[in-house]
Amino acid sequence: MKVLIIGGGVGGLCLAHGLLKTGIEVQVFEQQLSNTENLAGYGIHINQDGRRALRTCLPLSSWTQLQTIFTPAGAQLYFRDTQLQLLAERDDAELSGKSIKETERCGIGRLELRDVLLEGLVNKSSPVVQWSKFFVRYDQLLDGQVRAHFSDGTFVDGDLLVGADGPNSTVRHQYLPDLKRLDLGVSAITGRYLLDEQRIENLPAEITDGSLNNIVPYGKGWMFSSAWKFRPADGNHSSEAEHYVVWAYVLPTEDIPQNANGLDGSKLRDHVLEVTKGWSPQLRNMLSDSDTSSIKYPSLLSMPTLSKWDPSNVTLLGDAIHNMTPMGGIGANTALQDAEVLSRHITDVAAGRLTITEAVGNYQDEMLVYANEALQLSRRNAENACNGGGIRRFIFRGLLRAAQASPVIMRATIGRTAVKE
Repeated sequence: MKVLIIGGGVGGLCLAHGLLKTGIEVQVFEQQLSNTENLAGYGIHINQDGRRALRTCLPLSSWTQLQTIFTPAGAQLYFRDTQLQLLAERDDAELSGKSIKETERCGIGRLELRDVLLEGLVNKSSPVVQWSKFFVRYDQLLDGQVRAHFSDGTFVDGDLLVGADGPNSTVRHQYLPDLKRLDLGVSAITGRYLLDEQRIENLPAEITDGSLNNIVPYGKGWMFSSAWKFRPADGNHSSEAEHYVVWAYVLPTEDIPQNANGLDGSKLRDHVLEVTKGWSPQLRNMLSDSDTSSIKYPSLLSMPTLSKWDPSNVTLLGDAIHNMTPMGGIGANTALQDAEVLSRHITDVAAGRLTITEAVGNYQDEMLVYANEALQLSRRNAENACNGGGIRRFIFRGLLRAAQASPVIMRATIGRTAVKE
């Protein structure tokens, strides 16, 4: 049995390992030129679902290595006002009754994670990952196989093709042409603030220790922040790790300058400073002193709620099928979960217990449940960050204070997802 994976991102590489562990032949085709392209500047929070998938799919040596790289991000989620005063603290360990080890998030740089995932897949004698392979289309052949075509004129045949090629998936465009991402009317301006000893002293510990923070103003808008520490994307494995805060200011698209896509980082920063007048001096300094080359205006799109489709020898994984806004913090974890679930079902094919179509159908049925939950959470968070005038936000901030004062209210409101888990 041979599986073709289009896309060498987190989900695709994790899937490759999961299949290789059970002796299934795999090839990964990645259009990027190298393992560092387009990975600069950001990290991933790995939750319990992501850790379980990595532990299941990766060789023991790689999983052990990851555990030495992970940085703790805690099990808390903080809500603060614009003066950095605490409104509420959600503690997932306390709410779920589970241990910190089970509930805490772990931070890791995208480069570090990619490096570990590539181990064993890029050896010179028989590499699993092939770079600079731009996928253009597939054909489902009469003998039951599927053929992947590439822009260089080559093609490869396999028994199953998995589209793990990101939000603008070419595989999805051919396979499910009517499935389109939605514009939610939500936009974000993001940036990085490099930390040193003095800057760390000037900010609350929870802003710089890797915890997740929500800054909740009156009226529309919202800010997310979290600190990270990992090496820069300069191709040098010996580079010293950088410590910085990543922030994102979320607001309605209608409130963004019309030419935002063409503005440089300094102009985008100035817009955020304009709409955050009166905020804490520490936050204002963090924004004004952010690296302007890092300040971007990413588009925030989301898949709609996914409906069931007929299985075949082609399927989709990760952002290719359930691209979501970053407001849930679970996009990468959902892709890792896909990899674990799909590899488990494909193993049944190799063992002769299921046909490929049956296994893919089982995967898709299981994936649609948790993927739709993740899509709804991410979309709800994004829309709530932009909605509401002063009265609505005043009520919400009052609810946060009530949740902080009462465990019963906490469990019934902002803590209910942790209780459910």
